[in-house]
Amino acid sequence: QDLSLPNGTPVDTSSPASSSSLLNRLQLDDDLDGETRDLFVTVDDPKKHVCTMETYITYRVTTKTTRAEFDLPEYSVRRRYQDFDWLRNKLEESQPTHLIPPLPEKFVVKGVVDRFSEEFVETRRKALDKFLKRITDHPVLSFNEHFSVFLTAKDLNAYKRQGMALLSKMGESVKYVTGGYKLRSRPLEFAAIGEYLDTFSLKLGTIDRIAQRIIKEQLEYLVELREYGPVYSTWGGLEVELSEPLEGVSACIGNCCTALEELSEDMTEDFLPVLREYILYSDSMKNVLKKRDQVQAEYEAKLEAVALKKEDRPKVPTDVEKCQDRVECFNADLKADMERWQNNKRQDFRQLLMGMADKNIQYYEKCLTAWESIIPLLQDKPETK
Repeated sequence: QDLSLPNGTPVDTSSPASSSSLLNRLQLDDDLDGETRDLFVTVDDPKKHVCTMETYITYRVTTKTTRAEFDLPEYSVRRRYQDFDWLRNKLEESQPTHLIPPLPEKFVVKGVVDRFSEEFVETRRKALDKFLKRITDHPVLSFNEHFSVFLTAKDLNAYKRQGMALLSKMGESVKYVTGGYKLRSRPLEFAAIGEYLDTFSLKLGTIDRIAQRIIKEQLEYLVELREYGPVYSTWGGLEVELSEPLEGVSACIGNCCTALEELSEDMTEDFLPVLREYILYSDSMKNVLKKRDQVQAEYEAKLEAVALKKEDRPKVPTDVEKCQDRVECFNADLKADMERWQNNKRQDFRQLLMGMADKNIQYYEKCLTAWESIIPLLQDKPETK
């Protein structure tokens, strides 16, 4: 009987020649970059540094570019996590109307995750690499002067100190001062974005919790399997006539252990980080939306102040016009970034779910192959004399 999904799509129940062919058959044709790229950035080669006061990891950031504003076609610098954090803060300050990609969480629960373990460092390296690639692909953020300094400066600390001195002179004037203004109501399109982000982050949080519970149960099952297999091997040593099939069962369980371990690693290293990145991404988008609301609230307050004045002024004051321009700029940038984010999300999750399906198919194929391999051993019977 032919099977079909709830939406009516027919399902091919025939087994593919290879599980990996799933990814080969489903092509990702959503290339976001129709334009020619002129800036490439990679993060690799993590190194541990042990100093008197602290121990930390640095990563090599390699840049290749044909842009005229760069003096050289290639740069290679070393950066630590706090440098990436500095860059993100600078982008938020200088580009308040744009969505800044999130960084992986800085802190880990002490005793649960070793932040100097190979697995943790590699997971963080991938996240930092993705962070820079998101900025590189952005038509505005990639031209930010702080980003250029991050990619090229040999001594970033000197630039940080210079930037801090300048900021202290400017004081609070660089910040948005919107206290006291209250937005009457969001425009419908931005209200819809806010509702979507709330629902999206809630659903992702639920999936993240369930996925972590599944991984925990898989690891508990793995412990049981590792105890289970050797029992058959020990039994086989006591029963000479059954030793071969019992050893076969033991080996089969061992193969299933290896397959389950690989599946759990894939879930931990590939699936969960994407969920967490997009939970942080939705928080970043909410922050930009909040800033947009503050600017609109300021504009509304200025309009009210003008309307309350007794003098008849046919011309709207300049500061009100500037505030209106800021609102329009915020609206345009936010909508463009939201569309870009949706495109990225669609591609990332499509690839993520296809990869998860492929890994699960591989896992069950390996288990099936392992169990099928012992059937001949169970079928062979000693000849009776």
